[in-house]
Amino acid sequence: MYRIFLAFVVGSAAGLLFGDRMSVLSPLGDLFLRLLNMLIVPIIVFTLLTGIRQLSPARLGRIGGATVGLYALTTTMAGIIGLVVANVLQPGRGVEFVAGEAESQVPPTLTEVVLGIVPTNPVAAMAEGNLLATVFFVIVFGIALTYVRARQDEYAESVDSLFEAFEIGAEAMFVVVRGVLEYGVIGVFALMAAGIGTEGIGVFSSLGMLVLAVALAVVAQITITYLFVLMQVIGDVSPIAFLAGARDAMVTAFATRSSSGTLPVTMTNAEEDLRIDERVYSFALPVGATANMDGAALRQAITVMFAANAVGQPLMLSEQVLVLLVAVLISIGTAGVPGAGLVMLTVVLNQVGLPLEVVGFVAGVDPILGRIATMNNVTGDLAVATIVGKWNDAIDLDEGVWRRAPTGFSERSIFGD
Repeated sequence: MYRIFLAFVVGSAAGLLFGDRMSVLSPLGDLFLRLLNMLIVPIIVFTLLTGIRQLSPARLGRIGGATVGLYALTTTMAGIIGLVVANVLQPGRGVEFVAGEAESQVPPTLTEVVLGIVPTNPVAAMAEGNLLATVFFVIVFGIALTYVRARQDEYAESVDSLFEAFEIGAEAMFVVVRGVLEYGVIGVFALMAAGIGTEGIGVFSSLGMLVLAVALAVVAQITITYLFVLMQVIGDVSPIAFLAGARDAMVTAFATRSSSGTLPVTMTNAEEDLRIDERVYSFALPVGATANMDGAALRQAITVMFAANAVGQPLMLSEQVLVLLVAVLISIGTAGVPGAGLVMLTVVLNQVGLPLEVVGFVAGVDPILGRIATMNNVTGDLAVATIVGKWNDAIDLDEGVWRRAPTGFSERSIFGD
């Protein structure tokens, strides 16, 4: 469990020490990303269908409702925390704004977002990596299979056999995931060494207050929303144990900058470390990887405040509320778009009347902001899955990281005797 974290630390140090020379390791990191991306669609299909097998449509509705509701709550809290941190630190004040080229894509409309969830060709959606459309089709198909099975006719036994095949497929995918994670030690080391070596420490100094504000806000979101509100207050489980169980996914998310790319690791943490039942995590985590953008909402709130201060147009309270609403609402719509953070930024800047040239100015630190936000997203996915599992008696709190775990911050560490 500690090897990936160690690879992260050593890789970052190597990048700082040897600089651009570490770019020679990029192919090793790219191979790790390709292996993870290879697993995304099959693991979503197999695990979702396996989870649906264990759920009646009514129970799926309860789990789905609780999952979506918690995601909406955590994303809203993330946006609020982002605005609070931005108002305290006031990033962008004193920054000499130099206009850069605003490279952005046209953001999707609300209608396009909703219609985009329903694929015209499910196979094409899977081939293109359209995860929201893939998740939608697989859920609909799985529910249809449960209705066919419930008819108790000549097809019922065949449906059970089909579900068993999906379950075998899911187990096979987890075997592959474990193999990929063995290589992940090399992959994470290469990603961090090449990334830090190329980007350098200057990425922090050029727009340091923006990076610092986002980092502090993520720490606050994880500590307040996930560890205290969800784990301690709502779930009455150990926040420290949760962090121990989520660590591999958090480190991988920071290294890859992709919630969906981290999904195989996230699912492995949910099953083997957090001991969440498959019928919960197989639904909550794919949905979270595509629709839960806590880090994005938080990041956009702070970045827009930075932009407003940098151009000398501080935002009034009413404008900040508008920023919060827009950041929360569009986070789903831009989740699957390349360069999603910059796309979201253009939308919010338009809403509050700030120049789009700020996008080009902020783009220099977009890689590090993306890493921080993605780590936040993945942590939120696992936190919500943990609480939904607790509510549905679908988590084993006597095994995994929960064994001998304390129930609060004040008790002894789970690493003690």
